[in-house]
Amino acid sequence: MRRPTLEAVAARAGVSRATVSRVVNGQATVAPDIRDAVLRAVDELGYVPNSAARSLVTQRTDSIALVFSEPPTRVFSEDPMFSTVIRSASVELEAADKQIVLMLTSSAKSQARIERYIASGHVDGVMLISMHGADPLPAAIARMRVPVVSYGRPAVPIDIPFVDNDNVGGAARGRHAPGGSRGGAGSPPSRGRRT
Repeated sequence: MRRPTLEAVAARAGVSRATVSRVVNGQATVAPDIRDAVLRAVDELGYVPNSAARSLVTQRTDSIALVFSEPPTRVFSEDPMFSTVIRSASVELEAADKQIVLMLTSSAKSQARIERYIASGHVDGVMLISMHGADPLPAAIARMRVPVVSYGRPAVPIDIPFVDNDNVGGAARGRHAPGGSRGGAGSPPSRGRRT
């Protein structure tokens, strides 16, 4: 059974293919009654947009890469922080109707593969997790002009946004809070940019 096309939706709704494309891609330049007719035809025919064709029009993939500089054995078994990050990012991205692309790099070869993938425009943004020392990946991605954020303060100076814990401030607040003691609980993550 062939999947319905834009042309089939246009014929059912009595509009042009271009109008269907504008509705499917969320453009606001279509009259409400025409939009309703197109959406009704989409629903009746079971039309699902071709993601590759849609990306050509919108210049978006609706995918975000989570890049771990760790081997799979560490990400999936040794450190519970990694599963928490993946789960939390999944929840937030699903709410935003985005898809996660999980990428692991623990060698120069896998790093080069990830750089090619990101440079080819397969994702709309990147979240770097568990970067180590002078890892060249953050600088390489920053040069691509792809939106990027680091989970944790980069170990070397690089001008990318990061999210990190303010352990010093958290400890100070813990000492001064009612019932607080030396070495109290940490504070929520702070957002910052290394300068």
